[in-house]
Amino acid sequence: MSLWTSLEPASATVDPGGSTTVRLRLRNTGDVVDEYRFEAVGSLAPWTAVEPESLRLYPGTTGSVELTFAPPRTPDATAGPNPYAVRITPTAHPEATTVPEGNLTITPFTEVRAELVPSTVKGRFRSRPRLAVDNLGNTKVTASVSGSDNGDQLSYNIHPSNVQIEPGRAAFVETTLKPRQIIWFGSAEQRPYTLAVQRSGVTPLNVEGTYVQRGFLPRWLAVCLSVSMALAITCVMLWIGYKPQVRSAATEQLQEAGVSNLPPIPSPASEAPKAPSADIPAPPAAAGTQQPDGAGAEAGAPAGDGEGADADAGGAGSEEKETEAPERTAATAVRQLAAKDPTGRHICYRVFTAGQGWSGVACDGETAGTEGGGKPITAVNTASSGTKGTSSGAFIHNPASTDGTGQYRDPWQNVTDGLDAYAGSTEEDAPHMLGFAVSVDGGGGNICHTSYVHNDTWTGLACDKPGDQLNFTYVGTHDNNLWIEAITLTV
Repeated sequence: MSLWTSLEPASATVDPGGSTTVRLRLRNTGDVVDEYRFEAVGSLAPWTAVEPESLRLYPGTTGSVELTFAPPRTPDATAGPNPYAVRITPTAHPEATTVPEGNLTITPFTEVRAELVPSTVKGRFRSRPRLAVDNLGNTKVTASVSGSDNGDQLSYNIHPSNVQIEPGRAAFVETTLKPRQIIWFGSAEQRPYTLAVQRSGVTPLNVEGTYVQRGFLPRWLAVCLSVSMALAITCVMLWIGYKPQVRSAATEQLQEAGVSNLPPIPSPASEAPKAPSADIPAPPAAAGTQQPDGAGAEAGAPAGDGEGADADAGGAGSEEKETEAPERTAATAVRQLAAKDPTGRHICYRVFTAGQGWSGVACDGETAGTEGGGKPITAVNTASSGTKGTSSGAFIHNPASTDGTGQYRDPWQNVTDGLDAYAGSTEEDAPHMLGFAVSVDGGGGNICHTSYVHNDTWTGLACDKPGDQLNFTYVGTHDNNLWIEAITLTV
């Protein structure tokens, strides 16, 4: 069999939800009349229509068929070039099949939907709604999630705050809502909030939700406590106002008899000084002061004997020797730097390594930790000056992880200038830290870092610059099987 084919054009472009047509021309170069059947093959076959499905050609004649491509506007229509082919089977010679191939480029489109599950949550101190983000487009989507509300009544802990979603897939973002003020008494209050799904160059997709904050104690209990307190105060006042007079009948009888059972009152000249109470230490005697003879006898030691004084002095000295020097923390070091350079910005830090304890304090880009030692960090202590304060939170190993990443478990700690901020735990069985998030100036300052990751190397320098949407920088890795061993920080 002899057959000549041509696709016009060989490459075409189509939008999902639209259609385009390609013409297939063929010529019977043989010497017999033949009929040809056409069938679309490949991944685009379900969306390809061939018209007509068969064509009869005489020797030396040319015919054509039209291939119409109509991919749907769904994630199945993969963006980019997609090869296609048409199988041509001659009736006279079925074994002599011809398969011309072409290329169809499907243009990308994005469609993102988000939903809060559930949309209304309740709690006294916190609540944990989930945000489901669906990618209904045919290309990968990268987005960040942030929270806001009117009046800044809630704080938001969002994990992960950045997601990458493949076409036709969904990502779930865990959100922890915490009220900034606790309702101790009274009825519940509704606090509307918004989670924004932000993509580059696109208007944010806002999802509305409601947090119903309950009171810590019901109103009836507050009334009961108030009434009980009022009754207690009333009883105390009545007791004070009506104080019973108690007199001893035995004393009155002795007075009537003119006899007293009490010992005689000593004269002022012979009265010995009163011994100090066991709870209050006696003041030391002034130099050259002579103790009365009776005092020495009552104390059980001869006058002029200094053994008791020496023993007390030795005990006080031994206690002073056993007193340890105060621990040098990040706040101690950064306050010393601030005293030398009051107008500068400084950050000091130290790390707690499993099995080794706290490292020495490092400042302004120095290394804290053990590079390549294999021991994980479980806690980090930071303090800054000239930055309006420091915030940090630990990202730790998650034994129940299903996606290969760790977890934020404890809330962030926020401190002002010159105070210690701690992230992680120093407990013996504390989970190792994959990394930690840190910010200065309430997220509006500039902080840079590098970190040494186990079985890896030093990461490149990364910075949280003013104006970034995340308002913090992350030090370390998200891999649940790794951990950080050393860090450097600068502001």
